[in-house]
Amino acid sequence: MMRAVLVNPNWDFAGSIYFGCREPHLPLEFGYAKALLKRAGHDAAIVDADAERLDAAALRARVAALAPDIIVVTTAPSYLFWRCAPPELRVPQLTLASLADLPGMRVAVGPHASTTPRAALRKLGVDAVVLGECEEVLVRLADKPRDAWRRIAGLCCRGDGDEVVVQGGPQAADVAALPALRWSGEVLQRHAHHHHRFDAAPPVPGAEMEVSRGCPYHCSFCAKENFRDRYRRRPLATILDELDGLIAAGVGYVYFIDEIFLPWRELLEALAPRPVQFGIQTRIDLWRDETLDLLGAAGCVSIEAGVESLTAEGRDWLDKDCRVSTDELTRRLLRARRSVAFVQANLIATAEGDPQSVARWRDKLHSAGVWANDPVPLFPYPGSPDYRRLWGLPDDDAWERALDYYLDRYAAFSDIQEARPRRLAELEARAR
Repeated sequence: MMRAVLVNPNWDFAGSIYFGCREPHLPLEFGYAKALLKRAGHDAAIVDADAERLDAAALRARVAALAPDIIVVTTAPSYLFWRCAPPELRVPQLTLASLADLPGMRVAVGPHASTTPRAALRKLGVDAVVLGECEEVLVRLADKPRDAWRRIAGLCCRGDGDEVVVQGGPQAADVAALPALRWSGEVLQRHAHHHHRFDAAPPVPGAEMEVSRGCPYHCSFCAKENFRDRYRRRPLATILDELDGLIAAGVGYVYFIDEIFLPWRELLEALAPRPVQFGIQTRIDLWRDETLDLLGAAGCVSIEAGVESLTAEGRDWLDKDCRVSTDELTRRLLRARRSVAFVQANLIATAEGDPQSVARWRDKLHSAGVWANDPVPLFPYPGSPDYRRLWGLPDDDAWERALDYYLDRYAAFSDIQEARPRRLAELEARAR
């Protein structure tokens, strides 16, 4: 039996271009990994330094008390943000440094390990990094002694001397076989945040879970090629089992982290009688009036809808594969707002966008109660088609290259970012 401690760092985004929410979220990847490790006869514990706001000393004490054989650290704050992770590895580096004197092997998981495994291994100083979805790979690691790791696919690890070996490509979990997660009441009571909810103050705890993983579309800006890529759906019975456990523990709002929440009548009909509200990310062009009405009746109070561009040319350049017009997209957004409290249309800055037309369209939506953002400059995430379009396949310098390009090209950034994000080398130097 091996004892694994799964560490979610205490995240700090000062100076980062990070686009995601800065509140703590449930580390779903570690929830699955813990369940699978225990099913395989190992011991596993999650130490969520972000949710508990553990400083370096408190984190070290907590991990040391568990006496792990393997310490696993993630490079992104929960599965929800693997697709828009902080480019820098400063926080995972500092986390591992605080645990440096403890025994046990070190493993990193996350988008950096999946996209630039050699660079992640070198920067973090770990024994191995996992390419792709990590749950099943972590079980294989625990099942084998360290000298047998070279036979595990989806792993980048140290070989003889300074040799670094990448074994196979990114892995994809059998989502249908993943269990219904159970979180303790103590964990959920700390989870006051309701992700992407703006219609009401959170009266009870919130949570995150997933209905599906991956996406059948290949939009140019989406960083999913090396993890969470192929669309897979969890069984309805498993979804409802997990959801009912959350409701029984006092959760009143769930955010489904799916890359794309697709219309699914059976699920929506099962959600409707349950005392829970929820939020989703989707494409409004995939919904019809009937299913939008059903979505609201099922308890949806937040929709984040990717429109991206107001021109067909712009959507084609982003490879959206959108089959409806801007007028029809607008009509469906307004229809959704009839039954859903908060509806957001996401826009990305493209060469085809006319600022005046965008401003008029945003004003029209705002007057009808639909929020649309000022178009955001596109960050070419390693692992996205946009990155490949610019530079080809990612190499060890991919994150540095993408961030330098972004900072050199744009003078204004999203309103949730720092006034002037810092270069990756400067951020990571602070962890040395």
